[in-house]
Amino acid sequence: MEFFNKTGKAALGSRLRMLTETITEDAAQIFKLYDTPLQPKWFPVFYVLSAGEEKTITAIAQEIGHSHPSVSKIITEMRKKGLVAEKKDKTDGRRNMVSLTQKGTDINIKLKDQLIDVGSAVEAISAQASHDLWKAIQEWEYLLQQQSLLDRVREQRKKREAGHVQIVDYSPTYKTAFKALNEEWISTWFKMEETDYKSLDNPEGYILKKGGHIFVALYNDEPVGVCALIKMDDPDYDYELAKMAVSPKAQGKSIGWLLGQAIVQKATALGARNIYLESNTILKPAIKLYEKLGFKKVAGRPTPYERANIQMELLLK
Repeated sequence: MEFFNKTGKAALGSRLRMLTETITEDAAQIFKLYDTPLQPKWFPVFYVLSAGEEKTITAIAQEIGHSHPSVSKIITEMRKKGLVAEKKDKTDGRRNMVSLTQKGTDINIKLKDQLIDVGSAVEAISAQASHDLWKAIQEWEYLLQQQSLLDRVREQRKKREAGHVQIVDYSPTYKTAFKALNEEWISTWFKMEETDYKSLDNPEGYILKKGGHIFVALYNDEPVGVCALIKMDDPDYDYELAKMAVSPKAQGKSIGWLLGQAIVQKATALGARNIYLESNTILKPAIKLYEKLGFKKVAGRPTPYERANIQMELLLK
């Protein structure tokens, strides 16, 4: 157990596997103790068939939560031992119906006392334990159905890596990165347009001197993301969120979210009524990000970009 004390909960799978192996080894000996010719892995399939009803392999798999190939393999092994039989469904010849043979039924009668004793032994362990393992397993199964361990680890990874991201104000030092990141992103999906060159070649004159702001995301001090808040000369909108780009090598670190939050916070501090943006619906992660920030779809406005097919707004007041 010293190994698990060192690794902690990160070795959950290994510890559960060891516990499973221990119980499975005991289960095999228990079957021998009661002279029951079953293997522990057969028990779920055998139990489902013990009610006497014929079932398809698919139905058995669904009931016990196993895969179809796994159940099919078990059925084959049990058939070789003379415990189950298969026959074509009378109503649908494409389906095989599985049932216990007489030998299997005889075992089922003997199994009843074994199940009573095993159940009593498990209850005794539960009474001695500080925690109810059975209830805990049910809770874990439910929680993992809501969100898998893989997805939860992905979230924790994003949170940890986001801690290494720093959002800073634009300075001339980042002029090359501002253009390069946007060119890389735009060229990946679309083509560079005249309006792009105006803002990327001269961010100071096109954005900053007109009352706008640019934020740069640094990951381990390297510029990996940028986004601009452009002051609009428009009766309906005060600012535009534009030129958001994140390096492919830095995606998955919540950089877009952090940049978007910085933009919204800046616009709010400036007393803006709203923020406008233009995008394209093929950029599903970007659209999802904007929606998470609170942007809603609008329509009917002219755009200088050929690639834009969706317009959105965020109301701040």
